Amino acid sequence: MNLLQKLRARWKLVLGLAVLGFIASVTLVIGGAAGLAFTSTEEFCINCHEMKNNVYAEYKGTIHDQNRTGVRAICTDCHVPRQPVGLILRKIQATGDLYHHFITGSINTREKFEAKRYELATHVWKRMKETDSIECRNCHNADKMSTDLQTPRAQTRHAKAKAENLTCIDCHFGIAHQEPDGPGPQELFPKASKTE
Repeated sequence: MNLLQKLRARWKLVLGLAVLGFIASVTLVIGGAAGLAFTSTEEFCINCHEMKNNVYAEYKGTIHDQNRTGVRAICTDCHVPRQPVGLILRKIQATGDLYHHFITGSINTREKFEAKRYELATHVWKRMKETDSIECRNCHNADKMSTDLQTPRAQTRHAKAKAENLTCIDCHFGIAHQEPDGPGPQELFPKASKTE
């Protein structure tokens, strides 16, 4: 085999590997996007009885499920950031839920779930404090809210929250699920600052 044939063979190998690498990369990207989309559906979130019979049952009929405008928030709207890095990090963190579901069974009955409710809620509150409730602000933009349409009480409370640098979860932590017994996010995480 002469030098030219060896170079051609080497380039064919390099080109073949590059094409295979490209196909594998595209497959992984499309598969990853499909996986993220699938795990962000309401059907996926409530496919285990722990979620369907507990927090989803509580959510049914709330303002986030049914309201006069017909706008409906599903699990991921409140519990998963929309921003790419935050979304992927949250999905990785959520694999811990699989551990509790499949391995420990620590919330597989109503009684076990209720025993862990406060602990589970504090994890969500802490995360939302750290992100300045970005999941809420994806839909609710304070700059676009009309104070004229708010009750006087809501106007006063929103002004106070803004003055005290509070975030949505400080006050609205029982809006879609039963509020657990114990201190709320404002008392638990008073020094968590807003991220801008």
